[in-house]
Amino acid sequence: MTTRHDVSRPLLPLVEAHESATPPSEHAGSCCAPTADRSAAPDAPAVPRGQRSTRGQVRVPAGTFWMGDSHGDGYAADGELPVHEVQLSAHLIDAKAVTNAQFATFVKATDHVTDAERDGVSAVFHLAVDAAPADVLQSAAGVPWWLAVRGADWRHPAGPRSGIADLQNHPVVHVSWRDAQAYCRWAGKRLPTEAEWEHAARGGLDRARYPWGDELGSGGRWRCNIWQGEFPRRNTLEDGYLTTAPVTAFQANGYGLFNTVGNVWEWCQDAFRPSEYADRAGATPAVDPVAAEPADVDEALISRVMRGGSYLCHDSYCNRYRVAARSSNTAESSSGNIGFRCANDEA
Repeated sequence: MTTRHDVSRPLLPLVEAHESATPPSEHAGSCCAPTADRSAAPDAPAVPRGQRSTRGQVRVPAGTFWMGDSHGDGYAADGELPVHEVQLSAHLIDAKAVTNAQFATFVKATDHVTDAERDGVSAVFHLAVDAAPADVLQSAAGVPWWLAVRGADWRHPAGPRSGIADLQNHPVVHVSWRDAQAYCRWAGKRLPTEAEWEHAARGGLDRARYPWGDELGSGGRWRCNIWQGEFPRRNTLEDGYLTTAPVTAFQANGYGLFNTVGNVWEWCQDAFRPSEYADRAGATPAVDPVAAEPADVDEALISRVMRGGSYLCHDSYCNRYRVAARSSNTAESSSGNIGFRCANDEA
């Protein structure tokens, strides 16, 4: 959904009962995305594996970089520290997030049904909802700007009254980690590891705060799609977008990747552990690290790494639009601000 004017209106009546809830500063992760609330999920349908493809991918050279928050900007619970040295093999990664058009091709070829479609509901930011009142079911506990909307899914990102006809080059959203895995399998690709994602997102600028350097913007020019105004009620749209922007809307980084911060969160392969960096930091670089899979946990319920922040990030509340920032959600969860891009081994 793209718009060019100021968006400001009261929260929906469903939300107003929660106005005395915990203030944003006390739950800084909650603009990221709410978690699906169930104890088990059906198995994801099998998708045939496609032949290896490097279409749309750029090469990220092998090298060593410093992974983590070098500026003291992060949240302790996210585990962005300690900054540690990582050595990576050369790899390939999509220059842009997977688009609605690309995901539609996948669905047409495989009849894949996403987790959000199976549930019949997904999370939509309150200012973006396009649905009948009866389809707005409830707000997420403690984060009333997230609404459970019946009929919200990748084809209907704002609710059943919305569509993607004019969003073909926008990132697909309302896709779970399991949906992203299915797409990658069909496309002959894979999800990037967290270390690959951060190295690629930096674009060769080691220890920088953003893909372009340490300053968010200059001369009033925005370099990424994040929130401007007063979160969560008023977005002044200085960057031009309320929700998603086209996947190539802003300048690419030094490796040729677009929108690695802001726009939509991107799923990574790794399971999420706040202690991951502390456990692997040492005198020698960690080589091609991937977080270990937790034992005795249903795959759908494993917390998976999300990177890059989204159009809801704001420096007064959730400044996770930095390349070092981490967040997570369960593999079955979906919302209107989570997408993904694919990766591949070099050969």
